[in-house]
Amino acid sequence: MSQALSTETQLLTFEDYLRHDDGTDTRYELVNGVLVEMLPESDENLSIARKLLLELIRHLPPDWVVWGTEIEVTGRRATGRIPDLLVHTEASKVAVAGATRATITRDMPPPALVVEVVSPGQTNRERDYRYKHTEYAARGIAEYWIVDPETRQVTLCLWVNGQYEDQVYSGAEPLRSTVVPGFGLTATAIFG
Repeated sequence: MSQALSTETQLLTFEDYLRHDDGTDTRYELVNGVLVEMLPESDENLSIARKLLLELIRHLPPDWVVWGTEIEVTGRRATGRIPDLLVHTEASKVAVAGATRATITRDMPPPALVVEVVSPGQTNRERDYRYKHTEYAARGIAEYWIVDPETRQVTLCLWVNGQYEDQVYSGAEPLRSTVVPGFGLTATAIFG
């Protein structure tokens, strides 16, 4: 969930965003130059993200599966997203190693996978299914998972020739990931 705080007259660059400090511990995303406060997630969304985290680290190096890492993407103006989970490639992990801020900028290699657990509301649905779909594809991220508690479906977006091809999973069919070939959870298990 999010809430816009800036106005169109106060547009920030990504560098401004990285320097921003309002003296609080409030988390923000930068969306087309505007600071957007990231409201706390629901208990259900946190539970789903935790379940996915635990399954992913069964198949990948644990320090490659992270939350809270932000990624600079392309928007109409400067945009940075904070996905619910992110899986590094070896190159993206090396790029952020030793940095004072867990941020993957445009000049760094993209991560292998981002996961967004859809929050309730039409605005959140549009952000995850439409805007982030385009932004993550433009960034060249191999897979983008849209985990939707409302529909009880997972949309696995696979990057092919510059755009995503989407496969929707529901019920008892295990997700088939190219990034995590051994991933064994089904939509039923993820939402159960």
